[in-house]
Amino acid sequence: MADRTASARLDRRQRARSSEGPRQHAKVDVAWLGRDLLGTWAEQRLAARRKVADPTFQRIDDLTMADHRERVLGQMRALAADGAVLRAFPSRLGGHDDHGGNIAGFEELVLADPSLQIKSGVHYGLFGAAVLHLGTQHHHDTFLPPIMRFDIPGAFAMTETGHGSDVASIGTTATYDADTEEFDLHTPFRGAWKDYLGNAALHGRDAVVFAKLITGGVDHGVHAFYVPLRDESGAFLPGIGGEDDGYKGGLNGIDNGRLHFTHVRVPRTNLLNRYGDVAPDGTYSSPIESPGRRFFTMLGTLVQGRVSLDGAAVVAQQAALAIAIRYATERRQFNASSEAQEEVLLDYRRHQRRLFTRLSKAYAQTYAHAILLTKFDGVFSGRTDTPEEREDLETLAAGLKALSSWQSLDTLQEAREACGGAGFLGENRLVQLRADLDVYATFEGDNTVLLQLVGKRLLGDFAKQFKGASKADIARFAADQFFDRATALVGLRALGQDVRDLRRVQNASVAIRDRDFQRDMLEDRVETMVAEIAGRLRHAPRDQAKAAAAFNAEQHELIEAARAWVELQQYNALDEAVERMPDATKKVMTHVRDLFALTIIEEHAAWHLENGRLSDARSKAVTSTIERLLQKLRPHALDLVASFGFGDEHLRAEIASGAEGERQAEAMAYYDALRASGAMPVPEKQARLAAGAEPLADAASSPLPPEEVVAIDHDLDVQDAPAERVEAADDRVSVEPADEAVDAR
Repeated sequence: MADRTASARLDRRQRARSSEGPRQHAKVDVAWLGRDLLGTWAEQRLAARRKVADPTFQRIDDLTMADHRERVLGQMRALAADGAVLRAFPSRLGGHDDHGGNIAGFEELVLADPSLQIKSGVHYGLFGAAVLHLGTQHHHDTFLPPIMRFDIPGAFAMTETGHGSDVASIGTTATYDADTEEFDLHTPFRGAWKDYLGNAALHGRDAVVFAKLITGGVDHGVHAFYVPLRDESGAFLPGIGGEDDGYKGGLNGIDNGRLHFTHVRVPRTNLLNRYGDVAPDGTYSSPIESPGRRFFTMLGTLVQGRVSLDGAAVVAQQAALAIAIRYATERRQFNASSEAQEEVLLDYRRHQRRLFTRLSKAYAQTYAHAILLTKFDGVFSGRTDTPEEREDLETLAAGLKALSSWQSLDTLQEAREACGGAGFLGENRLVQLRADLDVYATFEGDNTVLLQLVGKRLLGDFAKQFKGASKADIARFAADQFFDRATALVGLRALGQDVRDLRRVQNASVAIRDRDFQRDMLEDRVETMVAEIAGRLRHAPRDQAKAAAAFNAEQHELIEAARAWVELQQYNALDEAVERMPDATKKVMTHVRDLFALTIIEEHAAWHLENGRLSDARSKAVTSTIERLLQKLRPHALDLVASFGFGDEHLRAEIASGAEGERQAEAMAYYDALRASGAMPVPEKQARLAAGAEPLADAASSPLPPEEVVAIDHDLDVQDAPAERVEAADDRVSVEPADEAVDAR
């Protein structure tokens, strides 16, 4: 039975591919590209996908919230028994010291059930990781073994009702009592309750609680404490209370809740003291003298949450696009070019634009995540663990997580709409995935705040250029900036583009598909925005309130500069990947890279035009070239999503299974037989013509008189169908037949 099912699915795939029409000469090597996309930890990803394919780990949609929570709890026990979730823990305790492989496998679980992925992340990636990275050997030996076995489900109690991203301002305190060698853990007001915590409502036995450490009357800032929450019966321990967050917009398999502490006594040895310790007499010590640097170092050890969310958001995009593009190659709608057969959805240019532009972003984000994961593994394995590398890792993780989680929501919504009513059905997974991933935009750091952190780093790096520079060096830089700005403002750069292009769209199209041009455009936007912000902030007043107001005035521009920097990182990652590909695959993937770059440039076209970076001719060429790239990618659409490596058992969406192709084939066979039998009813308009009546204008299909529709068609044909098209290919210029005339449907 299994063999027959697999054979039927293969037949469906082949029928779907046949609907694409003749292939171009270049052909994607799906096997090579699929292996490349898996990255360094391919085996760990494939092992995780085998779990995703196992119904034991898959979401059941019609469960109550209570049953969903119980199911995910059981799945967690199954994961613990399997052992793969222990990869990041020390080998001496039964782990593998494999930080990159652990994240690679973890992020694939989003395809099974995002609730399972996040509950696993809370327990192992936050609670367990805090003990591992913030604690010392005593904590490792005492607390990690039961955590690894999932005997002690845990919560990560950092966020408070009154403070989310601003961790430094939390209200919970841990005041040291030298007489008892204990900390007094206390939430002094309602806003200091720990909130939105996974495992807090029901399952959490212990927690890592973040509080301000106070000893000898001195506040030493936020530190982490290991705190038991419940007894074996599940009842709260004395001084601890909480509430269930209840039903949420998504992730309802996780028991999110609130915790509060009323003078709870915590042993001194339960302070996770890698970066800050308190002696029995209350003396505080730390290997990091600066309180600010100490705080950011502690938080930096927990960056893996952002890394994993970036990867999971990318996986969700891949799945959504695989579902929508598979469906669009089979679903037919409207008789545009034939009275006998409706058009395949993916042959409509607007449908291509809504899916292929997002497909190019998914590829760019996939390769950018691979770089992030390698950087993360290097730092956490100790191979490249330097302050500079950690800072780079934190910046890249913040930026990529922000853009990929936003893009996942955009892609899931667009894929849902592109699938019409079928996309709204729960059985096709798109709506539930979007609901579950909605919170990605705000947890592990609100995306807007994360981009502000990236922007501050960009400003800091900009300022470092002038550290130790002479007045002459600074003057030269200022002169160069002034000249560049003046050149842009008077239009010399745009004029230069017009001269090179001779105002021909074909020449402009060739120019903007040059990778050096694309990189220059993306780099220039980042550098110009950062330099302008820095210039405006140079004369900010020293008064704290006025300085804060000056910085606040630049916040929007700073966040946009950070976004531009992340887009540049994504482009560079995709470009680097394309350059190593085999020739035929490289040709197709060059179109994907060009589509990504031009989509980003088009999205920011106003900035490029306002700042004189793009001529009018090239701005118009960006859009027209995108349209041609869509056509070039159309024959490769199924191969490009097949390279993601998802089978029906991973997607679990009926519309992506080939069933729609079977329905369409059945319908076409029915009408073919009806026509062949001569029993096909005659449309009313044809019947009227046959009877000699005057033809009627079809008001339903066009609001204009027939002669005006003809005029519009003619104008479009003349304007948009050049006699020949010139394009760049492998650094050569070739002449190809014109694209088909643009119709007015």
